[in-house]
Amino acid sequence: MKPLSFQIRVLLTLGALLIVIEAANLLTGNSLNQFGVVPRTLSTLPYIFTAPFLHGTPTHLMANLLPLLLFMWLTMQWGKRTFIIATFSALIIGGLGVWLFGRTATHIGASGMVYGYFGFLVLAGFRSNKVRYLLISLVVAALYGGMLVGVLPISKFISFEYHLFGFIGGLFAAWHWAR
Repeated sequence: MKPLSFQIRVLLTLGALLIVIEAANLLTGNSLNQFGVVPRTLSTLPYIFTAPFLHGTPTHLMANLLPLLLFMWLTMQWGKRTFIIATFSALIIGGLGVWLFGRTATHIGASGMVYGYFGFLVLAGFRSNKVRYLLISLVVAALYGGMLVGVLPISKFISFEYHLFGFIGGLFAAWHWAR
């Protein structure tokens, strides 16, 4: 992967982009949320690529932003190709899972990606047979293992479906590409 300075620039750029999008969304009365995923509505299928950039409130964004950036950075340690594959696996499997099986609602937020990277990080170290990656997996599992509760339907206002299918996408990426 690129040097740490490049990784930090990527993460800061994404963080700034998410904040700018949230500000624009607030200024337009959350009108951008129409680009979220509505399950089994064909016209919203392409929005699996936009929904992770949208949030209902600044609090929603902040809840996702730090774990997203941390998990992205840790996933970058596997290298550019694996990072890209993990990202697209979480994005596409997470989005399609929500579109196919989600509750009828508009699903938005980066939490599907957070759970995708989380799933990747928990499994990838064990698949890699490399000590440094195994240590990352163990630390992530120990510190963030409680996140697994988020894949359960515990609140009608939280898209556990995005959490669940994003997590599955991350596991899929780890199983196939973390070596």
